[in-house]
Amino acid sequence: MSYRFDTLAIHAGQPNDALTGAVVTPIYQTTTYAQNELGGQPDWCYSRTGNPGRAALEASLAALEGGGHGLAFASGLAAVNALLQTLSAGDHVVASQDLYGGCYRIFTKIFARFGVKFSLIDTTDVRNVARAITGATRLLWLETPSNPLLRLTDIEACCAIARQRGVRSVVDNTFATPVHQQPLALGADIVLHSTTKYIGGHCDVLGGALITSDDDLYADLKFVQNATGAVPGPQDCFLLLRGIKTLSLRVERHAANAQRLAEHLAAHPAVTRVIYPGLPSHPQHDLAKRQAAGFGAIVSVEFEGGVERIRSLIGQLRLWPLAESLGGVKSLLCHPATMTHAAVEPAERQRIGIGDGLVRLSVGIEDVRDLIEDLDAALERSAAAALRGREVRA
Repeated sequence: MSYRFDTLAIHAGQPNDALTGAVVTPIYQTTTYAQNELGGQPDWCYSRTGNPGRAALEASLAALEGGGHGLAFASGLAAVNALLQTLSAGDHVVASQDLYGGCYRIFTKIFARFGVKFSLIDTTDVRNVARAITGATRLLWLETPSNPLLRLTDIEACCAIARQRGVRSVVDNTFATPVHQQPLALGADIVLHSTTKYIGGHCDVLGGALITSDDDLYADLKFVQNATGAVPGPQDCFLLLRGIKTLSLRVERHAANAQRLAEHLAAHPAVTRVIYPGLPSHPQHDLAKRQAAGFGAIVSVEFEGGVERIRSLIGQLRLWPLAESLGGVKSLLCHPATMTHAAVEPAERQRIGIGDGLVRLSVGIEDVRDLIEDLDAALERSAAAALRGREVRA
């Protein structure tokens, strides 16, 4: 029987415990398992290779993304690293240019040293993708919506090009979540998640995941997962499974709050630009409506006054901690140029459009009226402080 998303989030990969009848997957806090014979292949032997809680998490994630296989990792970057470790020297990756700073760092500072080549391009134009793929290209790496500029890539069109050229495609679905976007159904070969974000949802656990329906690729990734050992612990798996159960409820509230906040800030005199796919002013608004069921919960904003205004603003806020990460129930404010994208060289940030005056708002599930009022009051106080500073200097 085929179940719908919210039912899968509760049940997929999580039957009642066979030993006790527990309706929640227990925490198997063990490193090793007794075996019955020499040379056998038991389901459980050593917890780096497999753990019942991790198996439940991997099955749940695969079901939510409509994939055949899931693999869980200790962090989002551990998942990124595992996928890159299926490549060899001389292989080529085509990737979205404005992607998570941690991916840029591992691409350019780690794997480039081992002879893997990367082309970071504007994937919002599918013609750029077609031109960038060469005979050495092994992966097309899409992040949509992108971090932090929320640019959207046509997943179906780009993955079709990759498949025609014999290239596997991976889509980072962290921002959109499987609630709103299903990359495998649009032709992607692999879905990537930082499960630290919306999957966990409470800023209390690190994790990453890869999901695919390609049996051969799954076998390669499973080998890397076991060989390199960057796996989540049993408590991490338990927390991520708990987060999944409320994923849809949280994401819908996140997105509704983000829409309200984006519309409010778009009309604010202190705001230079609001970037949010749910606004008709977003250049890929129509694509967002076509390939996703929602617009997400990240709002990127440029404030009048640049970095000095932001520095003043963060000292006035009450409900928006200055913090990295996103996707938790508490709202967060991040300054990409000095935080998530600090590893990206200034010239490269300028090339792709990440200015010093840009902030990324991860909109939580608080009452949106309180979030708006807090931002408005902080903007007013920071403007008054800036005026006093100018008067003193005069």
